[in-house]
Amino acid sequence: MPYTYNYPRPCVTVDAALLSKKNNALRILLIRRGNEPFKGMWALPGGFVDMDETCEHAAVRELEEETSLSEIPLRQFRTYSAVNRDPRHRTISVVYFAVVNENELSAMAGDDAAEADWFCVNDLPPLAFDHEMIIDELISFV
Repeated sequence: MPYTYNYPRPCVTVDAALLSKKNNALRILLIRRGNEPFKGMWALPGGFVDMDETCEHAAVRELEEETSLSEIPLRQFRTYSAVNRDPRHRTISVVYFAVVNENELSAMAGDDAAEADWFCVNDLPPLAFDHEMIIDELISFV
């Protein structure tokens, strides 16, 4: 029997950050959003956690759905819970990451991602949500 509560609840999402070094430059894989909000802007691959999966599984699933990349061991980085980070509703995101060799990967956009590409972290396009802050904090961490 599903539970019904008299108060609002937040949504939970995951984001996956793949970092790579190429020609001595640190790079990150981004997707161009195919849907609102921020349609057409670049973002980390990610999405909502389904009711029957863990955050870890959701991160792996979303990465594969949006970039066609699988079997990448992701590590949990940090949780982001600023109140207004998503214009749709209250959203908490768990961010995962991996350091990979982009030359060994072939990312192709899928699902709600219109495009997938690698960017130098020092020359990022405008990003959706709070992903610029997430990337800045991740770079300081790794």
